Amino acid sequence: MEIKNPAVAGTLESSDCQVTVEAGDGNIDFSLESAVINQYGNQIKKVAYETLEHLGVDNVRLTIVDKGALDCTIKARIEAAVYRSVNQTENLPWGGAIRE
Repeated sequence: MEIKNPAVAGTLESSDCQVTVEAGDGNIDFSLESAVINQYGNQIKKVAYETLEHLGVDNVRLTIVDKGALDCTIKARIEAAVYRSVNQTENLPWGGAIRE
């Protein structure tokens, strides 16, 4: 899947994260801001890359501002932002495209 427009999903509330996707420069450019980056930064990055792989996205600038989100929330926010970026609002494969 190719990122067509910048898109955002999520909030800056506690236990959530805000995900921004933009067209990339030929690779995955990952940026993370989190108060718990020392403890969970590697896990957040792993979840992000796995989710992008399952969605078939390999050319993206992904920014996550984490406020203590669980893995399932991070996956959902990335998925929502990617689908918003391609203007897909119907026939969304929630839980199907990235379930694993």
